[in-house]
Order: sequence, then structure tokens, then C-alpha cells
Amino acid sequence: MRWALNIIGYVGFGLKLIWPHEQMPSDVDPKLAKYGSLQPPQGYSMTFADSLATVLERIVVLLLIPSAVLKRIPSRWGSWGSKLHEAWEAKVNYTKYMNAFLKEKVEDIRAGVQEREGMNIMGQLVRSKYDPSSSEKNDGAKKLEDSEIMGNAFIMTLAGHETTANVIHFTLLELAIHPEAQRRVQQDIDAIFGRDSDPETWDYEKSINALLASYIGAVINETLRLIPPVVVTPKRVADTDQWLQDEGQKHQMPAMMPVMPVISAVQRNKRYWPALDKTKKGDAGDLDEWLPGRWYLPSQGQQSTDEKEAEKQEENYGGYQGLDTSPTLFRPVRGSFIPFSDGARSCLGRRIAMVEMVAAIAVLFQKYSVELAVDEWADDQEVQKMGVEERRKVYAKAQEKANGTLQQATSVLTLKLTGGRHVPVRFMRRGKERFVGDEGLC
Repeated sequence: MRWALNIIGYVGFGLKLIWPHEQMPSDVDPKLAKYGSLQPPQGYSMTFADSLATVLERIVVLLLIPSAVLKRIPSRWGSWGSKLHEAWEAKVNYTKYMNAFLKEKVEDIRAGVQEREGMNIMGQLVRSKYDPSSSEKNDGAKKLEDSEIMGNAFIMTLAGHETTANVIHFTLLELAIHPEAQRRVQQDIDAIFGRDSDPETWDYEKSINALLASYIGAVINETLRLIPPVVVTPKRVADTDQWLQDEGQKHQMPAMMPVMPVISAVQRNKRYWPALDKTKKGDAGDLDEWLPGRWYLPSQGQQSTDEKEAEKQEENYGGYQGLDTSPTLFRPVRGSFIPFSDGARSCLGRRIAMVEMVAAIAVLFQKYSVELAVDEWADDQEVQKMGVEERRKVYAKAQEKANGTLQQATSVLTLKLTGGRHVPVRFMRRGKERFVGDEGLC
């Protein structure tokens, strides 16, 4: 979660959020340093990163319980009282940070100060309202209110932080469960960047297409298919009736009717998705299994003329207009792979999300492997004495339990493990693995 938070902080707000072992770089704008500090600045009781992370974690509580009520709940009322009070405290701190941030951005724009850090999407929103040159370009267009700028900034943070963090989390777990897939990922990383290269020297702009077309792209796609961050996306019919055709029958959809596409269902539908293991029986076949090799199967058909024409007629709201998957991998039938939704109102940040996720996996697995922790069945000394067959058996127990835990993921705004459920893992230096580096385990 911290990885994704640091990225969205830089991309969305131009903030340098540092890791616990780091020190703030000396060249960071002093005004922005307080937002990345590991200690709460004067006048705050939480750091910016902690307040934001807690608001996101307690978002349902903050939506359901009025602030006036939360404020009066004492922290001494057991664990729940402490959590509710912490949610209120985080909201107060986050709101104070964002009000200060907005004020400073407005002052900088009026003083003609140029941006120094990151892409700073929020800074662009502020500039669209307060920069005279921007106002002249958009003369007559409705300007965002300050509250709307703050609201958009929060939605960008929620959508760009928790969703990608959960996908990376589930991908790491699936790779720990499937050692053979993990080695394929590392082979492709070595082929693209080299095993001994420094990630700070990587040219992502030059390498992104290779990453998306590699096994790294395949594992991210498969996680998005099987465990999408959002399982249902709310939509509605346009202001005129529309007709839906299915298996030769037409169905009328009245104007403004709510429509709730179930992403997790369509992405496991045998009508649109090929089976990698043809021997699997049942309604779902192998579509309930995480199998990245599925993305190397041939596509089922070309895009129809009607689909191409519909794409041309869609409104463009400025987001990325390309494919969600590499053209060299399996191309799902349109509408059957919608982790970022689809159409003109699909996720504006999906390209950033894909780059972030494949880059995170590439950096991690260039030097490290991830293994399921087996402490429940054997300690380190016992593992050290085990032969290949014994290690395979103990790891199989960890794999079975991990798969069972993943089946318990629930949707609370996004799909994740809740209620204290978790899958323990260990990161090991490549070449020092106890399980996943052993060919006998696959």
C-alpha cells in the first residue's frame, strides 16, 4: 500500500513521500517538505501519509457516521472506539493538509511560480481556475469550485492508490503460490533489463511495450481478470432508449435505467474466455484459476465493423485511448475484460495504473523472489534440514491455505482481504530461495 501511496502522491500532488529509512532530499521545495515528513509538523497530530492512509482505510466509517458523532466518541471505548476516533482524527488532519495545499498552490500560481515536482494533477486543476492564461483559453467554460477541486483530488487518490495497491498485493500472492510463473516473470525481466542493471537507469518509456507484452503483463492481466479491484461498476442508459441484442434476441433498455455490469462474472464467462487446461470440467472450466499462460492463447476473433464504428463515435474525455492489453497477447472480446470499465467514461488513469503495476513487479522481482511463509508447519531450522520432497509437501500445505484465504476476499469499495485475513510471505534474494527457486516444486 505504501508503494502505491508514494506513487500517487508524486503523480497526483507532486509530493515526495519518503520511506521510513529515508531522509527528505535537500532540493525538495520547503513548502512541500512538510507533506512528506515522517513526523507530524506543528499544528498536526498525524503525518500527511498516515492521515491519507487512515482516511482510505476507514472510508466506509467516514461515509456512514457524521463527523459530529465521530468527534464525540472517546478513544477509550475499546478497540472500536479507538478506530472510530482515529478515523475522525485522520479526516481532520487530511482536510487541514489539503486546505493548506490548495492555498499554497493558489499563492504559487498568482506569484508565477513554476511547478517543480511530479506530474501534479491537482496542481493542474488549481491552475485551470486560478491561472489567468488558462482562464483565457477556457473562457466561458464552467470553472471548478475549490470544494470540487478537493473532491476530485480525493477521488483520484482513492482510485489511483487502493486499486493498484490491491492488484499488486494479489499478484504477489499468486506469484508466491505459483513458483513456475514467478520464474517466467524473472526470465523476462532479465531479458528486458538485465539481472544486474540499476532500476534507476531503466527507460520505462522505451521498455513499457516490452513489459506489457511479456509474462509480467500476462500476470497483471490475469490478476485483473480473476481478482479485479472493483467487482461491479455502476452505469446507466443514456437519455434515450437503447436496445441490447443477445443470441438473436433484442432487449429494450429504457432511458436512464441503472445498469450494473458485474466485472467479476463477465471476466469468467466461458463464452468469451478460452480454457488453458482443456481437461477441466464444470461450468467455469479453468476460468476460476489464475493461469497467466491464458494470455498467450490465440484471440478468438477480430473486432467487428460495428464495434470499430462505435469506438469512433464515442466521446473523448481526454483519457488514454489505446488498448488495455498488449496487442501481442490474447485480445478479449470487447466488453469481456473491463477492470477499468469501458467506453468514453472508462478509467482515465488506466495507462498510469498499468505502467505502475508492471514497473513495481519488474523492480521487485529483478533482485528478489517471494515465497509463502511456512512457519505454521516448520521453522527455519526444520526447513533447512528438509530434502526436496519434504519441502514440496510443506509448501503444498501453504499453497492450499493461501488459495483458501484468497477465496475469502470481499468487496469494501474495492476487493481485498478484510477482517485480519492475510497470507504471510517472505521476500528472498534471488539465488537464496528455499522453495520457489527449486525446480522440484513445480
